[in-house]
Amino acid sequence: MKSSSIHLLKLIYFVLFLNISHISFAQNTADDIARYREMIADGNPSELYEMAGEELWKKPVGPFNASLEKCDLGLGAGVVDGAAAQLPRYFKDTQRVQDLESRLMTCMEKLQGIASKDIIEAKFGVGLKKDMDVLVAYIVTHSKGQKVKVSMSHPKEKIMYEMGKKAFYYQAGPFDFSCASCHAQDGRRIRLQDLPNLTTHEGAIAGWGAWPAYRVSSGQFWTMQQRLNDCFRQQRVAFPIYGSDVTVALSMYMAMNANGGVIQTPGLKR
Repeated sequence: MKSSSIHLLKLIYFVLFLNISHISFAQNTADDIARYREMIADGNPSELYEMAGEELWKKPVGPFNASLEKCDLGLGAGVVDGAAAQLPRYFKDTQRVQDLESRLMTCMEKLQGIASKDIIEAKFGVGLKKDMDVLVAYIVTHSKGQKVKVSMSHPKEKIMYEMGKKAFYYQAGPFDFSCASCHAQDGRRIRLQDLPNLTTHEGAIAGWGAWPAYRVSSGQFWTMQQRLNDCFRQQRVAFPIYGSDVTVALSMYMAMNANGGVIQTPGLKR
């Protein structure tokens, strides 16, 4: 056998070895992450946020000294059971499609006199945004185990879905990234974290159905709005305005793709 042929065979064997080693390492890593999540699953700190959220939901606060017990999240005044499973949705009173956080802002402004501007401008994890965290934790927990049931029966809901799809594939920033750069293929991972393919039903429910979640690495509860904000940060583009149409549209796109899947939020993330 010629020397060049021997070198070629050695190269092929080496590449095959690397691929097998990579697959083995990836599988071992995935198994380790699964065991890690199983170990920390008991006593999800989100439960503390949920309890604080229930208290805040019923507590009179703000300039109007009122509670949120008359807030209509889509299923009637004060109804939280199953409400998050049907959001985003169109609301007649605002004539907008709203997600959970933008709808809560409407209720806080109308019922309690808390200006949406103050919530939008607050930093994540503190002040009014911290209040939003605990309220979200309380409400989404009441949809855990239920199926995603988002509608596109209203024309504005259809428009919002299409806007979300465009935003998902829109490339921008110094690296020309989009949401699809990380979340439109199977088997993607970043920093040992699996990246669900949000264009598929299975991937969408794994992503949409597990957020909001408690982030162990940061010691904070992250709402979907904060999760999206961090995605924009990683794309190196300008942060979206909290509760803006583009964030609601992205949520609508994910929720529709996840329709029928079982909700497991509040999740627990690395």
